[in-house]
Amino acid sequence: MDLLRSVRQTTDETEFYTPLPEGYQLGRVKYVAVFGTVISGLGKGIFSSSLAKLMKDKGLAVSPIKLEGYLNLDAGTLNPYRHGEVFVLDDGMETDMDLGTYERMLDQDLTRDNFATSGQVYHSVLEKERAGDYLGRDVQMIPHVTGEVKLRLRELAMRSGAEVVFVEVGGTVGDFENAFYIEALRELRYEEGPGSVAVVALTYVLSPPALGEQKSKAAQLGIKRLMELGLQPDLIACRAEQPVTDKVRQKISVYTNVPMRRVFSMHDLPSIYLLPEQMRHAGLDSEMVQLLGLGGQVNSLADARAAAGWQEFTTRITGANKSTTIGITGKYTTLRDSYASIVKALEHAGAANDARVDIKWIDTTGVDELNVSEALAGLDGIIVPGGFGVRGTAGKIACIRHARENGLPYLGICLGFQMAVVEYARNVCRLEGADSTEITPDCEHPVVDVLPEQKEIEGLGGNMRLGGQDVTLAAGTQAAEMFGGDKTVRMRFRHRYEVDPRYVERLEQAGLIFSGRHPTQPIMQILELPADVHPFFVATQAHPCLTSRPLRPQPMFVRLVAAAVR
Repeated sequence: MDLLRSVRQTTDETEFYTPLPEGYQLGRVKYVAVFGTVISGLGKGIFSSSLAKLMKDKGLAVSPIKLEGYLNLDAGTLNPYRHGEVFVLDDGMETDMDLGTYERMLDQDLTRDNFATSGQVYHSVLEKERAGDYLGRDVQMIPHVTGEVKLRLRELAMRSGAEVVFVEVGGTVGDFENAFYIEALRELRYEEGPGSVAVVALTYVLSPPALGEQKSKAAQLGIKRLMELGLQPDLIACRAEQPVTDKVRQKISVYTNVPMRRVFSMHDLPSIYLLPEQMRHAGLDSEMVQLLGLGGQVNSLADARAAAGWQEFTTRITGANKSTTIGITGKYTTLRDSYASIVKALEHAGAANDARVDIKWIDTTGVDELNVSEALAGLDGIIVPGGFGVRGTAGKIACIRHARENGLPYLGICLGFQMAVVEYARNVCRLEGADSTEITPDCEHPVVDVLPEQKEIEGLGGNMRLGGQDVTLAAGTQAAEMFGGDKTVRMRFRHRYEVDPRYVERLEQAGLIFSGRHPTQPIMQILELPADVHPFFVATQAHPCLTSRPLRPQPMFVRLVAAAVR
């Protein structure tokens, strides 16, 4: 078996196919594979990112990857009702929302190397087949597709310099579309050698109300399915509403050959940011270090320092002395995962302000000029988030006007920025018929439009400005002050409509300030009203929530919450 050199092709003489990146050494990098059983949505990303954070706290270099079963090449065209929010990375890759969880928990920017779909894997295999890379062999799920998965994991390890790669498989064990991922990880464990790949299974412990006790049979059978596929779990996390009883943990331990100390109760908590501390207290970080033989690489001083800093943050979350209520006015409010990054950014900003932020969800499809005061009653501030399409935009404009005219702290994000421009053009500049061409293609005053260079790009999702972009801040503005006097700040974008440059001067003459612009092009990226006119009225074409971190909260959210508390 020739695994010690790069084998990029198969021949009639061998059935082995293990393509290795140049310079890769088997067994040198450690992997943690995380699977879900029983049901989806258990929080695999939350658990995996928390465990990865504990490893990073110990001074280890970590890198996560999410393996998704769907055939889309990215998450850009997915409806939020189907899959939660689309999280955009700095390099422009549109990904699953779990990548946001990893970025926030690890406080590190990820790249397209950290996200893979079945569509990407198949696309790569077929490109190689067309190029003749398989020497005329019939291309099969095993070894070629599984080989491609293993190659991606190993390339991630090489490019990121990771000592530990966390591999999260989307969906659940038994999902038809995930079978080749599971087989690839079984092969990876075999090839990398003992002590190189740890397997984590998340499962669900039922608590039927009629029975009044926790039942573990579904959990046992779900884990059994993973074992039948050749993967013996090393650690089990049991999701439940209440702490999992010792009796249930014992049953799962006996049934799966996993020691009790590695059967963890992952019950509901007030905040996901309390989970790393709970896992540390249960000793899961030490167990993982032992499983992977990493004891000699642990920095105990760095670990203690990181633990103390995190505990200070979580204390502010649970012991806030103030409270405030902020409304999120959108059209996907029935599925809160559609705005996951905004919710987390508010949590970070609340901790920074020693305040608990209560969120009120407002569906703008039912809001108009007549009932907007009632809809926003009792709020200390509002956010108008991003979105696509016409539905709910009239309600958003009504909310923005109410906030502007009544001194209600306001933060507009992407579409919230565009609608703030439309509202100002209509009600302050008196431009009747002012609108966005996304909403009214033939409007009289297209103050928001697709710029000419964007129109030339064809295809849904293809003609958007995506990823990190530099924003030049105007001196003396709130935007510049929020970012510590910086002249330039990097923000993440996902949009195709812009403020039409022909209307910028007229809007500014009427009092609107464009305090953030593209460094070289006439693209407006941040707007505000003067502090002496409004307590806080700021909007951005970017998605600032995407770069908010627990210990580095995003300044716009921090200022919104501070204004709301006042």
